[in-house]
Amino acid sequence: MSAPRTIPSLALRLAVLPLLALLAPNTPASTTTNEPPSPTNAPSKFVSPEDGWLDVSAFLDEKYGFLPVAIPITEPAVGYGAAGGLAFLSRPLSEARAGFGRPDITAVGALGTENGSWGTVAGDVRHWLDDRLQTVAGVVYASVNLDFHGIGRDNDLFDRPLRYNLEPKGGMVQGKYRLGGSPAWAGLSYAFAATRVTFDAAAEAAKLPEFQRDSSVGGLTPSLTYDTRDNIFTPTRGTYAELTGGLFSEALGGDDDFQRARFIGMQYLPLGSRFYLGLRAEAAASFGAAPFYLHPFINLRGAPIMRYQGEDVAQIEAELRWQFWKRFSLVGFVGAGAAWNDFERFDSSQTVVTGGTGFRYELARKYGIHMGLDVAFGPDNAAVYVQVGSAWARP
Repeated sequence: MSAPRTIPSLALRLAVLPLLALLAPNTPASTTTNEPPSPTNAPSKFVSPEDGWLDVSAFLDEKYGFLPVAIPITEPAVGYGAAGGLAFLSRPLSEARAGFGRPDITAVGALGTENGSWGTVAGDVRHWLDDRLQTVAGVVYASVNLDFHGIGRDNDLFDRPLRYNLEPKGGMVQGKYRLGGSPAWAGLSYAFAATRVTFDAAAEAAKLPEFQRDSSVGGLTPSLTYDTRDNIFTPTRGTYAELTGGLFSEALGGDDDFQRARFIGMQYLPLGSRFYLGLRAEAAASFGAAPFYLHPFINLRGAPIMRYQGEDVAQIEAELRWQFWKRFSLVGFVGAGAAWNDFERFDSSQTVVTGGTGFRYELARKYGIHMGLDVAFGPDNAAVYVQVGSAWARP
């Protein structure tokens, strides 16, 4: 979902990601192993008749109507917390077939973290024209407490960041159309947000750049997406690529004119029957008078969100998963990123290298949903992440 990134990135990421498992309209729900027998023959909706292990596939097969969602938040930028919500599904997930027949979903949710950040979100996903057209609409209101370390490397702020609060109120609408019978989608979204930026008393006393304290942004974001992943939750093979370009201006409801461009590519490869390799590359850039909180940032496990920002960002990450015993997997990952302020000379550049390990449990075999924990290490403190599906989740 590219359009939400046009509003303050962290607020929407924290609010929307806990609901990603439900807002999953585009790709096949196939599995990499044999499907369990029909849930009508299963002794329990939460135990697999195939191997006797915990499995919620049968529950998801039949569940529709109101469905509660809850997940912990472990993002180091805001501390530990929780997010919860309620979604309404128009039909059971089992009626989906090869990316078609997905339910329409309406969801509301809220979150809170230990550093005082909070947020509320509501969203709606619908499908039209025999699933050729997908529409997404969402609104968010949040208050997020963060540390500002500068755009690019700022020696004054690197070890002495300025504490600030972002309070965005906004929304977005998006339409995506499947190009023929191909796995390619063309999309267009509009987003608007009014954001209040408040620095604490100590920061106000420091030498701050002249950041606008209240700002509005409004813009259009066309996108082109190509997706052949075998499932959206824990892919084992296939390609995902997306190119977006945001155009923001006063004519579209904002205070300033600026542009954003972003490319993300992911490749999944099975290595034998038990090893699965994932590769991700991403590049993003901002141009013009973009608010500081909308500059791209390095997004790697082990690097706090919005900690390493620049006018331009590039990053790569690799992950290897080993399905070593029954439903259990071990993962290892390593990544590197760079953020800078001048593409030609790499002025004020900074680089980050992260890595770590984790485990997964195959929670819903039919839908390819694995869940677990990652422990990541980077330039800052070690961080723990709860993962539902892939760490690179894209609906």
